[in-house]
Amino acid sequence: MNKINKLLNEEYVIKFFKEKILEKYSSFSKIKKVKIIKHKKYIWEETYHVVFEFRTYFLTKEGKVKIIPIFCSAHSGEPRKNTYYALQYLWNSGFSKGFLTTPHPLFYSNYFKGMFYRGVDGKNLYHYIKNNDFEEIERMIPKAASWLVKLHKTSINEASNFNKENSRIKTVFPGIKHILREIEENFPEYYDFYKKAYKKFIDSEKEFLKISKNITLIHGDAHPENFIKMGRKKIAMIDFTDISLSDFARDLGCFLQQFEFMAMRKIGDSKYVEKIKNIFLEKYLEDAKIKMDDSLEKRINIYYNWTAIRTATYFLLKYDAEPERGKSLIESVKENLNL
Repeated sequence: MNKINKLLNEEYVIKFFKEKILEKYSSFSKIKKVKIIKHKKYIWEETYHVVFEFRTYFLTKEGKVKIIPIFCSAHSGEPRKNTYYALQYLWNSGFSKGFLTTPHPLFYSNYFKGMFYRGVDGKNLYHYIKNNDFEEIERMIPKAASWLVKLHKTSINEASNFNKENSRIKTVFPGIKHILREIEENFPEYYDFYKKAYKKFIDSEKEFLKISKNITLIHGDAHPENFIKMGRKKIAMIDFTDISLSDFARDLGCFLQQFEFMAMRKIGDSKYVEKIKNIFLEKYLEDAKIKMDDSLEKRINIYYNWTAIRTATYFLLKYDAEPERGKSLIESVKENLNL
């Protein structure tokens, strides 16, 4: 039996959490029960990629029940140790305080190659986009910008590069060689465009990164599904698999493209989408105490278009491919980059 299946057994999980977690909460006397929710469940004979939520019912010393969501993110081939250390670093660097926060890292399991953390309760920004909740979108967007400023301002003096390969376009998983090979095999009509586009992305980034002051911690996957509203003032960011040291403009370009892509599908009002993108950028610049200049604008544009191509690649190469959705993104990038 695949060992990850042990985490689908409530009795095993209760015993495991008693050993690993209960001592971290002095106000709790026992774990009464655990409800297991499978957010991501890819389990094969020996390998796996999972995200499980354990809604854990703790009993206080006064006999009251307190429910805490505890998550496990585990991958047999890509251990989550670096992600755990990154989250721990952020938690200890100020994200445990205030209204801009992260999940609380609890422990890393070498056995399961996974990290366990206290989750955050709330709905993500994409939920409000889907529901055309303009009031809530406009509340969350400035907070999302402030959250990224807080990350980008976090000291890197004692930070390791938690995901070195992810620091550069050239080496971001699955790597340019793999992407070109798959495109040439499955969509040869796009092969020359991909070669030209990626050359532009890689060469531009190499030039940008000569300016060392641009290097900060970046989230690496800043999009609406990863921003969680926890309360009227509080917002959290989740999913730190791609955190690394790179140019902060990458998070901006990524978020702007992903917000536009999702909002145009669900809202469909280009003027409104541009308005929200401007609110996001203006708040970021204000909090970061920087001004938009030609260099930053070019960097954001390169990362915006790179993110669009990554999204297109997903639609082209996924199991149930949607080439038409990929094509529209490719045509947009061609126009943007004059390729």
